Amino acid sequence: MQFRLTTVTLEDVPALVALHNSVSAHLTSQFGQGPWSSQVTERGILFGMRTSVIYIARSSQQIIATLRLQTRKPWAIDKKYFSPASQKPLYLTGMAVHPFEQRKGVGRRCLEEAQRLARLWPADALRLDAWDADAGAGDFYRKCGFQEVGRASYRGNPHIYFELLLP
Repeated sequence: MQFRLTTVTLEDVPALVALHNSVSAHLTSQFGQGPWSSQVTERGILFGMRTSVIYIARSSQQIIATLRLQTRKPWAIDKKYFSPASQKPLYLTGMAVHPFEQRKGVGRRCLEEAQRLARLWPADALRLDAWDADAGAGDFYRKCGFQEVGRASYRGNPHIYFELLLP
């Protein structure tokens, strides 16, 4: 599937809320309650638009995937695990792919686009965290070339930290 990530607009906010909440419901139905079960609100999306750049991918007019890029380190990430060689990292947060579009290459394509955008930023690394649980995406990030750099528990939830150094 070919697409380019575009920045979210105010008109996209309700559909973005619906996307995040459908992914949350899907994970909860598959793996039970966990940190992935929380619901996103329009207020949360609007806050994200002020603190980061939110990108979306569309198929026809429907939003099928999203991710956020930001220069500020998210609260759940501990910098000590990452490469000191990176002086300008971007943090990838809030990635979601609609349940009906999963396992079709959409997520991988989003990560490829995130790398392209990061090079333009310019950034020298992408960093992220994933839940260290069955509902987490650790295996997916490994398959997409991210290196596991550490594990930690934050508020009782085990996380895996990943980094991809950009050429």
